Amino acid sequence: MGNFLAGRVVAVTGAGRGIGRAVALAAAAEGARVVVNDYGVSVEGSEPTGEVARSVVKEIEAAGGTAVAVGDDISTMAGGQRIVDTALAEYGRLDGVVCVAGILRERMLFNMSEEEWDPVIATHLKGTFTVFRAASAVMRKQDGGGTLIGFTSGNHQGSVSQANYSAAKGGIISLVRSAALGLHRYGVTANAVAPVARTRMSAGVPMELKEIGEPEDVAALVVYLLSERARAEGITGQVYTIAGPKIAVWAQPRELRAGYAEGVPWTPERIADFLPGTVGVDPMPMLGRVAEMAAAAKSGDRPNT
Repeated sequence: MGNFLAGRVVAVTGAGRGIGRAVALAAAAEGARVVVNDYGVSVEGSEPTGEVARSVVKEIEAAGGTAVAVGDDISTMAGGQRIVDTALAEYGRLDGVVCVAGILRERMLFNMSEEEWDPVIATHLKGTFTVFRAASAVMRKQDGGGTLIGFTSGNHQGSVSQANYSAAKGGIISLVRSAALGLHRYGVTANAVAPVARTRMSAGVPMELKEIGEPEDVAALVVYLLSERARAEGITGQVYTIAGPKIAVWAQPRELRAGYAEGVPWTPERIADFLPGTVGVDPMPMLGRVAEMAAAAKSGDRPNT
């Protein structure tokens, strides 16, 4: 057992498997008392069972740590609140939340149904909100503030066949930045992690991932971000990727170039003459990989969705 998070209370959603499980185990190993949340569904979000959360609690306890299981669905306000209420009831405070829970329902945009859109947004984006909302209400009033960590993805840049997932992950980044701005004066930090690791979800990526690590790599970064050392460095409003030996920070949104109409109102014709050569575009990196992904799908590596 370490002491990087000694005395702290941490809640982790999606903690029954993969990265969430690795985060819960690592936090406990570094001295945190852990609320282990997992609704226990498949990758597609079906067949819930609370046993996956309880099994991780047993692992933590067997290693000498302290944990409690919560099997609630965090896509509901009541589910997010229950995680926080459980932390307070069991341990008296809540110092960090890590929102890892997520599902996939892959489909091309023109074929995507409401039933494929809504649950993905609800689990990833709303599920992060419900926990952040309940946790921040506690953290802003307690000594020492707290830390919020959301999980995003490199797919926030866009995706060929996961528009629902990409939209949710982009929304999580904006939610994290909003939390960082709004909660800074209360001593609460907020950051996002965009992991590249071998999990149930990454197994279906339609191309070779040249940089990829293990859930334990991601857990090490999360434990640091939960710690007082990260808070002392003022780390907030950031998005980090970790892929095996690589750690990277994403740029903050900013304007690249601007042009101005000089005393004459814009018209479509003036914009057509002006915009391409003066303001221009910012090339979309993912476009260069579309052909690679299409070739993988055609070869049978992925189903035609």
